[in-house]
Amino acid sequence: MTQGQQAGSLLLQPAEVQDLDQLLRLEQESCPLPWTSTMFEAELRGNPFGHLSTVRLVDAAGRPSEIAGYICFWVVFEELRLMNLAVASPWRRQGLGMALVRHALSVGLEKGAGRAVLEVRGSNEAARKLYEGLGFVQTAVRTKYYTNPIEDALLMEMVPLLVG
Repeated sequence: MTQGQQAGSLLLQPAEVQDLDQLLRLEQESCPLPWTSTMFEAELRGNPFGHLSTVRLVDAAGRPSEIAGYICFWVVFEELRLMNLAVASPWRRQGLGMALVRHALSVGLEKGAGRAVLEVRGSNEAARKLYEGLGFVQTAVRTKYYTNPIEDALLMEMVPLLVG
């Protein structure tokens, strides 16, 4: 799915500066160690490899909701790196995370990436299942990588890069 394309009742599009407040609220709700406004602004304005995309639900009249989720990813030459993903709690386990990751995989393929990589908290079972269901495999562990609380990061990758 490309940016700005509607798929059923979902609208995926690039994030904009005016989305910052919604992104911050969603980030604080979703993450034990949330990104700051400075981090989001750097992705929106200053990262030549970065992409920050949002997903909104679209009602029957075609009106988009507030942001229901987002994904931040980088395409650095041959590598797609998933940096951050969050879905608002009322919309979790309804396919929005999968739509966002598939979007990132699609953009990565379009830009010539041959593999995708990510880090995920060991305790984040829902995210691990999502990534495994899309074809990612665990390749390593970074001990005590995360803080608040301290826990390991699982490194996962997809080689070759596929959108499935």
